[in-house]
Amino acid sequence: MRPIPDPLQAVIEQLARLGLGPKAALRAGMALLKWPEGETRRLGESIFNLHSRLAPCSRCGALTDQDPCPICRDAGRDGALLCVVAEWDSLLTLEQGAFYRGYYLVLGGVLAPLDNLRPENLALKELEQRLAEGEVSELILALGATLEAENTASYIRERLGAKFPKVRITRLAQGIPLGAEVKFMDSETLRQSMKYRQDI
Repeated sequence: MRPIPDPLQAVIEQLARLGLGPKAALRAGMALLKWPEGETRRLGESIFNLHSRLAPCSRCGALTDQDPCPICRDAGRDGALLCVVAEWDSLLTLEQGAFYRGYYLVLGGVLAPLDNLRPENLALKELEQRLAEGEVSELILALGATLEAENTASYIRERLGAKFPKVRITRLAQGIPLGAEVKFMDSETLRQSMKYRQDI
């Protein structure tokens, strides 16, 4: 005898794919059963619409339902500053702090050969195109303090330093603990790291 009916088991398995443990996925599935049918239908439609209504911004790579995204359309930002982040959630973390007023570029990860993330998998061509426009005078690498992030920063410096010698390349100050990712940092640490950023 199966203790969990197939329809509920299917939902639990899908929730577990989001990173929930078995017990948390079961609790979430049970909670959904208590919702009115209209609410669960709206949730399903919202999930379904993620792919059709969201896309990367053509300018920075951030997820958006408008192209270009609101940040890229904001003329009040400092066009001389371009902050490179590994993933969109790192951009969100920096934006929540409200201390950085330049533009962004989402790299799409960091170099990690074991995970098949090589230079051609990252938005390096897009980064070069942004720098070639000639407006950016400082490129801020906000990639974190992991070994992969450090290798990516070194790769970017070597690849772009000679091509764009007038662009200052900096990284966040080392208040960020070794092995940490930007998206997990608190706003004050990020503010201090941005304020005292260092040349690389």
